[in-house]
Amino acid sequence: MAALDVEAATFRYEDMRMSFTLHVPSGDCLALIGPSGAGKTTLLSLIAGFERPDSGRILIDGRDVTGLPPAARPVTMLFQEHNLFAHIDVAGNVGLGIDPGLRLGPADRERVARALAQVGLEGLERRLPAQLSGGERQRVAIARSLVRNRPLLLLDEPFAALGPALRREMLDLVNDIRRAHGLTVVFVSHDPGDARHAAARTAFVYDGSILRVDATDRLFAGDGPPELRAYLGDG
Repeated sequence: MAALDVEAATFRYEDMRMSFTLHVPSGDCLALIGPSGAGKTTLLSLIAGFERPDSGRILIDGRDVTGLPPAARPVTMLFQEHNLFAHIDVAGNVGLGIDPGLRLGPADRERVARALAQVGLEGLERRLPAQLSGGERQRVAIARSLVRNRPLLLLDEPFAALGPALRREMLDLVNDIRRAHGLTVVFVSHDPGDARHAAARTAFVYDGSILRVDATDRLFAGDGPPELRAYLGDG
């Protein structure tokens, strides 16, 4: 497990100045909601190291990782595009999470097999991505994140293209894996229903800052800031 702290991290994108402060306890599942362009993906990119803050710090389990490149951070990030290689089979796509050159020993191949079993893809190891459904391709991406063995998992709407029932199924799978492996999870969604379904706590991002973080039920209880009520259609 790994706690996450974003301490007054600022970032300027074109004419928008963002400033984020956030604490995510170890083992938590936090949803980020808010309008398009509010800064949700930028916040994940700052945490993962794809962007560098102009000021402030990013700490993971108390360690300052602000100056570290993405590969050196204990973070895995899943994007909307699952980033599977079309010419590599399922087992190989998962194995890339261990070694980009696919130089895998017997122990590595066993790790791949365990990860595929955990996401329900036993028997599909030799299929190519084109032979899988959309949900199965996302399961491959989740399995690849498992073999990376990083304690912080960030999800930037990886299930947005799926229907509501399958999206909930994927979120349930992520939560099962979070509990089994002691992960800390932060996921972005435009659908408040995803937060209600999967996240114990939710943060509302608006105009480059986090306006409120609370238990999900309390956040949606109707007494939040006017920007949140307007976003939810309640004001």
